Amino acid sequence: MDARPRYDRATATLDPPFAVLDLDALRANAADLVRRAGGKPIRVATKSIRCRPVLERIMAMDGFRGLMAFTLPEALWLARCGFADILVAYPTADRAALATLAGDPRLAREITVTVDSAEHLDYVDDAVAAIHPRPEIRICLDIDAGYVALGGKFRAGALRSSIREPEEAADLAAEIAKRPGFRLSGLMAYEAQIAGVGDDPPGNPAMARAIRVMQRRSARELILRRGRVVNAVSRLCDLDFVNGGGTGSIERTVREKAVTEVAAGSGFFHPRLFDFYRAFTGRPAALFALPVVRRPAPDTITVLGGGYLASGPPGPSRLPQPYLPPGLRYAPDEGAGEVQTPLLGEAAEDLRVGDRVWFRHAKAGELCERFAELHLIDGDEVVGTAPTYRGEGKTFL
Repeated sequence: MDARPRYDRATATLDPPFAVLDLDALRANAADLVRRAGGKPIRVATKSIRCRPVLERIMAMDGFRGLMAFTLPEALWLARCGFADILVAYPTADRAALATLAGDPRLAREITVTVDSAEHLDYVDDAVAAIHPRPEIRICLDIDAGYVALGGKFRAGALRSSIREPEEAADLAAEIAKRPGFRLSGLMAYEAQIAGVGDDPPGNPAMARAIRVMQRRSARELILRRGRVVNAVSRLCDLDFVNGGGTGSIERTVREKAVTEVAAGSGFFHPRLFDFYRAFTGRPAALFALPVVRRPAPDTITVLGGGYLASGPPGPSRLPQPYLPPGLRYAPDEGAGEVQTPLLGEAAEDLRVGDRVWFRHAKAGELCERFAELHLIDGDEVVGTAPTYRGEGKTFL
C-alpha cells in the first residue's frame, strides 16, 4: 500500500529535510523478530537504531534483553542513562573510556567488552593500571564465524576475530582466567555471510543460487564448530551468554543449542538492504523526506540533499532508495548529490516545487547520523519527536 498520502498528511506542517519513524511499522517488525526468535531473547544492536528514546521503546517490549553497543563510550553513556546488560561487540582502544569503566564498579557490572587476543588484554591492563582497587572487567570472546572453503582459497563473512577453532578459544579463555581483574562472561560469533547477506538479490538468479548454497554450507559448518567452541570454553568457566546471528539469520541461529541469545538491529527499521531475504518480509519504518527544489525538465526533478550513502563496498546498493512516489530513479551521471539530487522518471511529471520525495536509507542506524531527530508517526499524525544520538550531541564514530 502506498503510504505516501498518510506520511504527507502527518507531516504537513513540517519543512523537509526531516526523518520519520513509523511506530506501527516498528511494532510490527519487533513482533516479527520475537516470533522468529522462538523464545530466545534478542539483544538489540544499537548501531542500527542510534536513538535513545527508540531504544527505550524497544526494550519495554517483550522478547528483548540487553543491548549490543558499538563503542565503549556509547556503552558508558547508555549505562548512565539507565540501560543495563550492555555488550560492546567490538574491541576498544579507548584508554580514557577503559579507565572510566574500571573506575566505576556499577558501570563495570553492566558493561562487557569484547576481545579476540591476549594483546587486547594487555591493552586493557595498561589502560587501567593506575586504578586501585579495580573491579572485575567483564570480557566476551569474539569468534570468527566466517565460512572458509577450498583449503582457504574461498572465504565469506566479515573479517573480525583471529580466534576460529575450539583450541584457540580455550587458550584465550585460559589466559583470561589466570589474569586478575578479568572475568570471561560471554562468547559471540556473528555470521555476517548469513545474517547480513540477502539470499534473493534482484535480477541475478545465478548469484541468488550461489548465495543460498554458500549459506547452507556455512550454517552446517558453523553449528558444529560453534558448538565445539562453546564446549571447549565452558570447561574452563561458566558463560553468562553465547550470542549469535542477526536480523537475517534469526530463525537459523536460534536452532543451535549452544546459542543462548541472538542479536538484531536492522530488522526494526527494515532498510533497503533487507528487502532481499526469502525468510521474512519487514515493513519500512524509518524514512526521510527531501523537498523538490527544481524542475530541470518535465520528467526530471531535483531534491535538496540526498547524498547519504551507506557504509560497505561502494556501489548502487549503498545509495538511498527513492521510495515514494514509486518510479523515480537517479540520473546515472550524478547519483545522490552532496547538496542536490536529480531524479528521473514519469513520477517526476506530477511533482512540483515544495513536494516531498520519501527515501529509505540502504542501512538502518546510519540514517540517524544525518538527522537530529526522528518525527514519530502513529497512524495519520506525528505524536512526538525523538532525538537521535546526533541530536543529543553524541557522535561515537
